[in-house]
Amino acid sequence: MSINTAHTRWWQIGEVVFGIPLLAAVALQLTAPLSFANSIFTPTVSVIGIIFCVIGISLIVAARRIFSKYSQPTNPGLPTRFLVTTGIFSVSRNPMYLGVVCFLVGIALVFKLAWVFIFLVPTLMACGLILIEPEERYLVAQFGTEYQKYAASVHRWIGGKVP
Repeated sequence: MSINTAHTRWWQIGEVVFGIPLLAAVALQLTAPLSFANSIFTPTVSVIGIIFCVIGISLIVAARRIFSKYSQPTNPGLPTRFLVTTGIFSVSRNPMYLGVVCFLVGIALVFKLAWVFIFLVPTLMACGLILIEPEERYLVAQFGTEYQKYAASVHRWIGGKVP
């Protein structure tokens, strides 16, 4: 069976998988606020949040640049012709999703949105099931052993695997 794209439905995109829980977290924070423990470290926590935001944006930009370099779409609803394994993709198979997670953690810390952390685990599970697994099936169908070797050498989220 040939697979033309990784995603075929409108809701199978990062904006939905990450955006809906973020909007729900913000709505809950406004209607049923949860607070971080007030402490003398509040400015430090905000700085850490800003660092997470910068890391997240940097990961997303790096991934988009390498896709652009190889004329590959960043939208998993479009077909890809080339397996990108260099640059940021040599240390993460999903640097854009990792970037979004870092950015969300940063936003949660800066704006003290405790609900984001409550939604983070189910959001990561949804990301795996709705986004990553279909993309991996597509890439195996498209590139076969080339993708399987790549997947065996680079983790889904971050880091290379020991040979």
